[in-house]
Amino acid sequence: MELGCTLQRLFSTFPNSWPGVGLLILRLCLGIALLYFGAVVLSRNPSEPITFAQYLIAAAGGIFLLAGLWTPAMGVLIVLDEVWIALSRHSPRGEDTWIHIFLAILVVSVVMLGPGAWSVDARLFGRKRFDIDRTRGRRRSP
Repeated sequence: MELGCTLQRLFSTFPNSWPGVGLLILRLCLGIALLYFGAVVLSRNPSEPITFAQYLIAAAGGIFLLAGLWTPAMGVLIVLDEVWIALSRHSPRGEDTWIHIFLAILVVSVVMLGPGAWSVDARLFGRKRFDIDRTRGRRRSP
């Protein structure tokens, strides 16, 4: 068994063209929604520290998703946070828990698909081009 087959990259893909544009739009919409929900609740000065922490994580995660930075790690954190908000008794009243579950499902899809070509992750960890000189290593016949 080869060792290289068991190792999976943290980032699945960095698609460009139309799939990359689709991922960019998805990331932008999720980031804006997370920032909006976080900013609205944080602007009300929540009395409980748990509520403050939940929505601070959501707002910070929205910023990271907008930039496309550390997408898999931040995505997992955002999913856990959104499920925590949906199931928490500390959530502000009148807010629908289905919105947070829906956001968590969408973030899971971004984590599985990858950040896309137009992200900070793609610039830092994206496709690399290696030029291999095929003439080296060949034996010359005398």
